[in-house]
Amino acid sequence: MTRDPAPLTPAPSLPRRRLLQGAALSALAVPLASPAAGAPAFVRSGRPLLTHGVQAGDVRDGRAVLWSRADRPSRLVAEISRDSSFRRYRTVRGPVVTPRTDLTGEIDLRGLPSGTDLHYRIRAVDLHDPRRSGPAEVGRLRTAPGRRDDVRFLWSGDIAGQGWGVNPDLGGFRIADAMRARDADFFLCSGDNVYADGPVVESVALPDGSTWRNVTTEAKSKVAETLEEFRGQYQYNLMADNWRAFLAETAQVSQWDDHEVTNNWYPGEILDDVRYSEKRVDVLAARAHRAFHDYVPVADISPDPDGRVYRVIHHGPLLDLFVLDMRTYKDPNTANGEPGRAGRDGGVLGRRQTRWLLDELSRSRATWKVIAADLPLGLVVPDGTAAQEGIAQGDPGAPLGREIDVADVLTGLQRLGIRNHVWLTADVHYTAAHHYSPDRATYDDFDPFWEFVSGPLNAGAFGPNALDATFGPVADFVAAPPAPNASPAQGFQFFGEVGIDAGTQQLTVTLRDVDGAAIYERTLDPARR
Repeated sequence: MTRDPAPLTPAPSLPRRRLLQGAALSALAVPLASPAAGAPAFVRSGRPLLTHGVQAGDVRDGRAVLWSRADRPSRLVAEISRDSSFRRYRTVRGPVVTPRTDLTGEIDLRGLPSGTDLHYRIRAVDLHDPRRSGPAEVGRLRTAPGRRDDVRFLWSGDIAGQGWGVNPDLGGFRIADAMRARDADFFLCSGDNVYADGPVVESVALPDGSTWRNVTTEAKSKVAETLEEFRGQYQYNLMADNWRAFLAETAQVSQWDDHEVTNNWYPGEILDDVRYSEKRVDVLAARAHRAFHDYVPVADISPDPDGRVYRVIHHGPLLDLFVLDMRTYKDPNTANGEPGRAGRDGGVLGRRQTRWLLDELSRSRATWKVIAADLPLGLVVPDGTAAQEGIAQGDPGAPLGREIDVADVLTGLQRLGIRNHVWLTADVHYTAAHHYSPDRATYDDFDPFWEFVSGPLNAGAFGPNALDATFGPVADFVAAPPAPNASPAQGFQFFGEVGIDAGTQQLTVTLRDVDGAAIYERTLDPARR
């Protein structure tokens, strides 16, 4: 039955810096407005323009977030349609963007129909004359299914690192075209959305005698320290034409890791790095987090009172996605061999986040619970010669240091009877499939599970790293470069794909190379309750 469209109303007040406005969209079949023949095009001199494309994020049951940026204070307005030609559409009035958020803004969509491809276009409207607006930028998102439908999403991380930036010869990022061709429901970025500590130069000589070319900008010419420089990292990545096109067509779910701030950082750190005049990492992190929220569409759904971004995305009856924050609770990078909790707040997850994760997992009724971690569980990732950046530290005995956090979660999953959990991560700049089993482990109070690693997207390729035996992992597959810091031109760039079959409820993980070719596949059967 067709219903009259509900009136547009502002969203409730939310504890975020920005005003988010939305409207019910459940009656998209009925137009709120249609362009009349001969209507003014609203394109005049001095009209406000969008500068960095459009994006959608955190698509979940009935909800999504749209994002864009204007070139001056103006109002963002979105038009939403089931039809790519926008013969019928609904208008959603968004926020006024100001220099306070670097002229970026988000529009909170609600009441979305389930399992539907929706087309949207955003334009910037003059604050003094609503008849004056710039041309619209067009995007697309796929809403969460309301019934048992197939699911397919991508994941990876590590964008524009180690001096390998936006290459105009490749349309921006070489791997973006292959990811765009997969037509996924959404993309999970497992961290390192930008490399704020990774300046680029105009050209880099490659081992085969050819030259890698980078687009350069002032902000990307040094390490980021000011808020404006951190914002410039996100602006830089959006100069990649094919990456901007991918994000316009594929909604994202993003978490952060270290390079959004600086390499291997932890709270309270004081840098010993001559490139930085601001040595206090907490100051840099506050600016970096603000830039992240300005430029990445993240829904205000985290329960954390201090601005962390752990959250759960409900994506229909087959999938719940648990997005972790393993950076801002992190203990200092020592040898990571502490035997107990004395005085610790959890090492890598924190007690509050650990409780939240186990509570949300126990409430989940989705067939599959995918846990998005920004650090791998069993790979040894050193920080210099004596310190450890990662969770594992190479000691094959009982859990120590940050491993204690992981042990708490794994044992909690077992005791709560939670099945069908899969872990996804990036971070180490190669791709792998790891199986963890108590039969091989020193610590055996957990059920077997899989962890899949994928990346980088456009950064130096490294690895492989050693596995720590505490939780009994083995590598079922590894693809890594023959030498460290291999450029994207050499091909060792990777993304992963997760598919859930509606009929069998099997989950299949496919690891793909820079051209999108499948190089590994593993199908998992769901455990029955």
